[in-house]
Amino acid sequence: MNLADALAALLDRVAAVGGEAALFSERELADWPAAALARFKADGLLVKGPPADVVSCPGCEEDCAMPVEIATTTSGKLRAFVVCDQRDDVARVAIARDLLELWTCSPERVADALARLLGTRRSDGDVVGGRWDVGVLKGTQHSAHVVLGIAGALRLAIAGHSLPLADVLELGDKGLVLERRALLRCVDAPVAAAGDTLSREQRIERLRKRRNELKVAGVRNFNQVLADEENCSVSLIKQLLAEKKPSAKWLGLSPAPKGAVSKNPKTRY
Repeated sequence: MNLADALAALLDRVAAVGGEAALFSERELADWPAAALARFKADGLLVKGPPADVVSCPGCEEDCAMPVEIATTTSGKLRAFVVCDQRDDVARVAIARDLLELWTCSPERVADALARLLGTRRSDGDVVGGRWDVGVLKGTQHSAHVVLGIAGALRLAIAGHSLPLADVLELGDKGLVLERRALLRCVDAPVAAAGDTLSREQRIERLRKRRNELKVAGVRNFNQVLADEENCSVSLIKQLLAEKKPSAKWLGLSPAPKGAVSKNPKTRY
């Protein structure tokens, strides 16, 4: 396995779990290039997770998924094992430490790494429908949101374009490299009626969250900061923030007009 293979394996595993955190055991990662692991950990893509509570039992060739038991020896050391209830010739099976120690990688961490590479800002909790906003990328003529999503594989949606992340992200001797120029070309050549852009309501909600963040941070000219981040005018920011949230409408019968008197129908014999 080389550096490119390690990156592909990491991205494929994250995509396969559909938005959850992907898990990697210490034993599995021992076969990966040390340089790749060092870079993933330094960039925050791989972080230490809690010990595994279920493992694939190494007691026989069946590889059953079994819960991990922990016991303390007389000397005070912790021992991990599973209790096999599938075979008569197997009882306790010791579990090695490198099977228990886990590392994790999630779409959220991938989005954080992409934002650092692009120099964009992500809002806290900016996740809508399994899509992770990476931030606003400014081109020479336009600006657009970069959004990370999962559609079989990790993909970047930008200005109506959809790019496999593996096509624009690579791992070399100097670390992770993102093809910024490819993304900028997408920004300056937006696709008309793009379906991958945020809706107006989602954009307004994101702006409101960002405004609150700026206010909490004590920023007084928050409208100007938002305008600079969105590459638009202050008047547009004010207009968007002034819009009210749509209220739910009651779909029952309309009330009778004022002054109207209901009449009982006459009974015919």
